[in-house]
Amino acid sequence: MAILEKLLAKARQAQKNVVLPEGHDKRVVLAANKLIEQKVAKTVIVLGTEDEISKSCSEAGITERKFDVLDPVTSDKLNSYAAELRQSRAKKGKDVSIEKAKEMMKNRLFYGCMMTKMGVVDAMVAGSIASTGDMLRAAFTVVGTAPGIKSASSTFIMDLVTPSPAGDTTLLFADGAVIPEPDAETLVDIALATAKTHQGLIGTQPRVAFVSFSTKGSGGDHPLVVKSRKAAEMTKKIVEEKGLDIIVDGELQLDAAIVPEIAASKCPDSPLKGSANILIFPDLNVGNTCYKIVQRLAGAAALGPALQGLAYPINDLSRGCSDDDIVATSAIAICQSLV
Repeated sequence: MAILEKLLAKARQAQKNVVLPEGHDKRVVLAANKLIEQKVAKTVIVLGTEDEISKSCSEAGITERKFDVLDPVTSDKLNSYAAELRQSRAKKGKDVSIEKAKEMMKNRLFYGCMMTKMGVVDAMVAGSIASTGDMLRAAFTVVGTAPGIKSASSTFIMDLVTPSPAGDTTLLFADGAVIPEPDAETLVDIALATAKTHQGLIGTQPRVAFVSFSTKGSGGDHPLVVKSRKAAEMTKKIVEEKGLDIIVDGELQLDAAIVPEIAASKCPDSPLKGSANILIFPDLNVGNTCYKIVQRLAGAAALGPALQGLAYPINDLSRGCSDDDIVATSAIAICQSLV
């Protein structure tokens, strides 16, 4: 898997610190050891009690721990983290008692998010046991979204067997896992967050296409077309105002977005010229279906979904993940921390 090897190499070079909150899972301690052994991370902190970690290591066959262990309940940072949580919630008009804040900080997902926010670690990866809902709840409560972004979203990193007609071997598909029915403003958030993810993972110029069943008005003014068209126009304006190195266009049919010859015919004035490396889909129904079609019929490898749009790198896992999946997701989160 070419892109994964590149991400692992990039993470090794960065030498960042990661927290894995679910130490009561043997897959997590296996991944923690691998992250250190393979030099993907500088340090790995696994959250849990000593009894839980010992049990997980025994089940995993680990005789020598390469990672650090921390129990949030007995941590000397519990009080200061609770105070930080109270202060940040107060800024949002939420009154949280110190007792409630301490209880929240005893939750490993909340504690891991706070470690990331406070710069103790560079990224958090969890979800082998916790649900995505639990993950997002902790992330929104503790770290919130990135400046200028109101909605967290996700992207799938598609590692293609055959390069796209424009020559790309990796495309980013968003959103494929989080927001069912985004409006135009939310699509803008998804596009900007995905462009930032692309810069962290791939490092080349993001070229963003808002995908539709219409190309530049060919589908009339159907609400779905108007939504993608409006989102593209809004994103272009933000890119221009902020001087971002991103190319944006839409609404575009898929072939006009990724096939130069088709773009030359259907939309010759498009700045993308059929070379999009990021596809923004109008809703979750389309995004999720498209990534699975490319994965199952074209044989592409799909990494993710990677969470994005949060103020700090916090990534979710499938509950059916392997220890190698945790290593890969940690590498993604580390790369996301670089931008």
